[in-house]
Amino acid sequence: MKKTLISMAALALLAGCSLAPVYERPASPVPTAWPNGPSYRPDAAPAAATPAALVPWRDFFADPKLRKLLELTLANNRDLRVSILNIEKARATYGIDRAALLPTISLSADQSAARVAKSVSTTGQTYVGREYDLKLASASYELDLYGRVRNLAESALQLYLGTEEARRAEQISLLAEVASDYLTLAADQQRLRVAQATLKSQQASFDLTQRRMQIGAASGVDMYDARTSVESARSDVATYTSQVALDQNALALVVGCALPAELLPDGELASVTHLAEIPAGLPSEVLQQRPDVLEAERTLRSANANIGVARAAFFPSISLTASTGRASTKLSGLFDSGNRTWSFVPNISLPIFDGGVNRANLDIAKVQRDIYVAQYEKAIQVAFSEVANALAQRGTLDERLQSQQDLVEAASKSYALHDARYKQGTDSYTTALTAQRTLYTAQQSLITARLSKATNLVTLYKVLGGGWQPDSAPATAPAPAPAAAAGVQ
Repeated sequence: MKKTLISMAALALLAGCSLAPVYERPASPVPTAWPNGPSYRPDAAPAAATPAALVPWRDFFADPKLRKLLELTLANNRDLRVSILNIEKARATYGIDRAALLPTISLSADQSAARVAKSVSTTGQTYVGREYDLKLASASYELDLYGRVRNLAESALQLYLGTEEARRAEQISLLAEVASDYLTLAADQQRLRVAQATLKSQQASFDLTQRRMQIGAASGVDMYDARTSVESARSDVATYTSQVALDQNALALVVGCALPAELLPDGELASVTHLAEIPAGLPSEVLQQRPDVLEAERTLRSANANIGVARAAFFPSISLTASTGRASTKLSGLFDSGNRTWSFVPNISLPIFDGGVNRANLDIAKVQRDIYVAQYEKAIQVAFSEVANALAQRGTLDERLQSQQDLVEAASKSYALHDARYKQGTDSYTTALTAQRTLYTAQQSLITARLSKATNLVTLYKVLGGGWQPDSAPATAPAPAPAAAAGVQ
């Protein structure tokens, strides 16, 4: 009995071991601070402001039409639907791998009948032999002494959690894309309105020039210049009319359903966000909150567990198969005394020579882990670059926008003066036309600057990891495996 207890204790200790390396997060390959210089400006948000990763998208996007469009997107976008289905697939895969930690038990019942010919019968008579079996059996169950099955389950768990992060990353990108498409549509609608207003003004100038030419107060050059401006404006109107339709089609594709007319922008490019500033924080804090970085780390942890699986192949494996039941030649006597049956088949397999297969598999697992380390580091570098680019644009957008507003104001006054002088006959039409073209270009550039400022805030919110909290709780792993089946620490 003492030896039996010692043996059971030894098996319990072995059952708790894992041959996978202890996981350590790789060092971040990016600087500890964001870039600085003329293109950047100090963080204007208060130090106590909520980080972008913790700001729900319903709190960030203030435009009610855009909010409803985002709700439609989350319900109808096919790419996001695929990501959700991938989560369910990964969850099922983890369930299969984790089930291998426990023995499987099945109940079976069967009956066999055979007719024995007289020529081969031991009694010299023909008869029909029958046998009834009722069996409770356990399929071959592996004693996971070296953590092979536990590391397989750990690998599947990390992949499952990685699909959760992938869905979050998909949702963040999707929300930002819808917001950007919505802003682009509003900007192009405003460009169309400016082009239409310019066409109306230039048509009026062309009509006036024609009348002045009829009385000899204007030259043919003025008339043809006016006609050129009219046709150029007409072309812009046609171009922006088509572009607005293309923008609507692009937005409908991302949303995943037909766009209700009442949810389209009304042509005015205004801010669609609630927050004017977003704190960037420190790179080490920000980048680790991005779902794509977390997904890369989950994949790395899965590869780390696979090393334990490959190492376990060098050691013996023990499997147990057992069954118990009843057997009888008569159904009525199946439960009679003496008809009980059982079997117990332990099996041990010890690798002796495999031609280097196990060593090659271990090398593959280690190289695969190193590949995912590089991919994890690249994910951090990409994230750092995206945030740095958004910050660089934010640093100069206010100055660009103010200069464009001042330019439109100056160009508007210049055109008004030259147009009045032309109508009074004290200035040439060419001067007025040049002033009008300058105003038109300045107006279009102002719309572009406003669009850049609005989309920059959306982009910054996206690259800082915000946008998924209201619609799903943080990823939670399925029920943990028993303590003896713990994976990588």
